[in-house]
Amino acid sequence: MAFLLLLLFCSLVFSSGHALATTGVLDGLLANGNFEDSPKSSKLNKTRIIGKHSLPNWLVRGHVEYVSGGPQPGGMFFAVPHGVHAVRLGNHASISQNITVKVGKLYALSFGASRTCPQDETLRVSVPPVFGDLPLQTLYSSNGGDTYAWAFIVRKTNQANATTVTVTVMFHNPGIQEDSSCGPLLDIVAIKELVPPFPTRYNLVKNGDFEEGPHSFKNSTSGILLPPRQEDAISPLPGWIIESLKAVRFIDSAHFSIPYGQYAVELVAGRESAIAQLLRTVAGKSYNLTFVIGDAKNGCHGKMLVEAFAANATAKVPFESHGKGKFVPGSLKFIAMGSRTRITFFSSFYHTKINDVGSLCGPVLDRVRVYPIY
Repeated sequence: MAFLLLLLFCSLVFSSGHALATTGVLDGLLANGNFEDSPKSSKLNKTRIIGKHSLPNWLVRGHVEYVSGGPQPGGMFFAVPHGVHAVRLGNHASISQNITVKVGKLYALSFGASRTCPQDETLRVSVPPVFGDLPLQTLYSSNGGDTYAWAFIVRKTNQANATTVTVTVMFHNPGIQEDSSCGPLLDIVAIKELVPPFPTRYNLVKNGDFEEGPHSFKNSTSGILLPPRQEDAISPLPGWIIESLKAVRFIDSAHFSIPYGQYAVELVAGRESAIAQLLRTVAGKSYNLTFVIGDAKNGCHGKMLVEAFAANATAKVPFESHGKGKFVPGSLKFIAMGSRTRITFFSSFYHTKINDVGSLCGPVLDRVRVYPIY
């Protein structure tokens, strides 16, 4: 009897695992996405990788180094917060990997990236022909452990009826420095398929609770930076536009204080860190915008002020942060000027952590609601 029960249990586990695999929903590391599967010693010249197929699961082009975190020769220090090993992309160097995705679906890549030299460095992320350039000059965390997200959609294929397609995910250093080894450090790569959010009659805001977003690493305490100038159609935060000069941070309840649900956003760069959304409205109709702000219980302190805009109305919500995870509500009534109304949020002030002045932080925004006033 015990044997039959054990056999039935194993059968159920296998069936569940098989069903999960056949759904094809991507959410996790790429193959060797943490770079802990190293090249053979015969394929390394000191730290430089020799041979385009020498890094398991990745195609290498140009001057790519396989490095370990910590102090480096010459006095440098490489932060590798998501493991032990990382890759460093020198002048015009790149690594790439082929993956299979669904046609028409939105995907977000999450990856750890930082600059390694004093010069301006840029990391180009692409799924050809689409690409995005991420400036790495601004360090949001003093330890160099910044993690970013970038989104893409494959809209067409050469096969009219194809539902899946193989694409190339590439990380490239487009710059040229006097030291050919200088370039971005990449230490982990994951992917997640995102579900497009929709408005409802009770809330016109899509993804107003920020519950749909990029893959978050379980062992990361830095959150995920959402790069600036991301349109809502291909934003790693579905429904929202990152329209500022600097990034905003996507944070989770495992490492931060979140007022509702599992996720929220942190406005980490003052007026340079803003998010917006275009809503469908009826001209002349009155609406109420409500939201919650506070601190993430991450050492961010001081007088905070979040400004909200909708149509021609503005609300300024002050908040005194003591870094203990407190939150306060905000609201704004507005009259729609047309069939589309933009709502925008940004932080009026710049903040750093009380015990780490090199790490940018700011107020948390969550639970954004817009509904008609009857």
